[in-house]
Amino acid sequence: MSRRIYFDGLNLALERGTGIATYARMLVSLGRDLGHEIGVVYGSATRPAKNPLLREIAFFDRRAVAPAPLPKEVWDAACDLLRTPWGVRPSTVELSGTVITDQFEGQLPLRDRMFVARNLFGNARRYFSLTGRFAELAFDTAPDILHCTYQLPLRARAACNVYTIHDLVPLRLPYATYDNKRLTYRLLRKIAAEADHIVTVSENSKRDIVRLLGIPEARVTNTYEAVEFPRELTERSDDVVAEQLSGSYRLEAQDYLLFYGALEPKKNVARLIDAYMLSGVDIPLVITGAAGWGNRAEQKLLEELRAAERGWGEGGRRIHHFEYASLPMLVALIRGARAVLFPSLYEGFGLPVLEAMLLGTPVVTSHTSSLPEIAGEAALYVNPYDIADIARAIKTVTADFDLRRELSERGRRQAEQFSMVRYKERLAALYEQIG
Repeated sequence: MSRRIYFDGLNLALERGTGIATYARMLVSLGRDLGHEIGVVYGSATRPAKNPLLREIAFFDRRAVAPAPLPKEVWDAACDLLRTPWGVRPSTVELSGTVITDQFEGQLPLRDRMFVARNLFGNARRYFSLTGRFAELAFDTAPDILHCTYQLPLRARAACNVYTIHDLVPLRLPYATYDNKRLTYRLLRKIAAEADHIVTVSENSKRDIVRLLGIPEARVTNTYEAVEFPRELTERSDDVVAEQLSGSYRLEAQDYLLFYGALEPKKNVARLIDAYMLSGVDIPLVITGAAGWGNRAEQKLLEELRAAERGWGEGGRRIHHFEYASLPMLVALIRGARAVLFPSLYEGFGLPVLEAMLLGTPVVTSHTSSLPEIAGEAALYVNPYDIADIARAIKTVTADFDLRRELSERGRRQAEQFSMVRYKERLAALYEQIG
């Protein structure tokens, strides 16, 4: 049965994707493949223009908007707040073809309709913080389902309101996130009380949600996640991948270890670096990821290592740090690594583990949270709090060719459990159940 499903564009608007942005794009894409009418609602820095053409142009204008004078900024925020109890009416963005959108092809998901409202997500958070109530979206034609891909204080009138809670890291590891824990807990409890349904991405997260938020199991569905890389990237020959790595990063294929992900506390990068140095292995560690919150220890370690290695020349470097890699280069980095190291403290799902297994790269990961559920028997497990244990695993996976071959074969088989076909089936069942 075809339904009208709208999604939030909070993470879809990010120029550099996050795990949640990847998740949201996948939902939008597969929702459309399933035959549903798909809409996405975004926030904008300014009030959408009344003129449809100007609204379209403004949507794609990525220049930094000059801050409004403080009195006007306060006035606008107050006006938005006063209007919120009567509902937020997003404006439709029609794509006439005037704006050349080729540059946004990989970022802008396929959808049937787009909407925009001024400072939608910031206003909703502010309204919830002051009143404990959700901001209500009032569309001219209400969707059958509003699916918030993150815990947001939003709901749509006359719709089934669904929320994805990826994990409860702010409650389980409060020192590993920067959000206001009291406000986060209030919001999670409010979602638990008022959501028509909750979606999550692992059985581990589902258990946390049921236990800590007091939600009946029947109101929570675990869909897991899925990964699909473009065939032109996965079918490139090993020789082409080796040439990419050598030309772009001066790396030799199968001659380095890889970590990728944000440099933030739960990713455990500081212990990983210490463990790598302790292991004494003779191949480099490549770290790919942008600076996140609370990464002072990691940044200091990397700076000290760069200073110590400055006189060694490029060939003597032990740790390489690249803040960003495009998707083609990330796939090449994963394929060319001797192993992917991902000793995270806690994950709702753990996309890097699935991505590495899908590409046949051996994985070292933690025995905590959802990670054993995702990797099954296809990973070498460590205690993420034990530097010596991580170091032993690094030494083992680096030296043992037969183990790597076995992990690679098991990984590809395990990844089939999270194939796009199975994920699409789970989504179809979800929307059939809750619509």
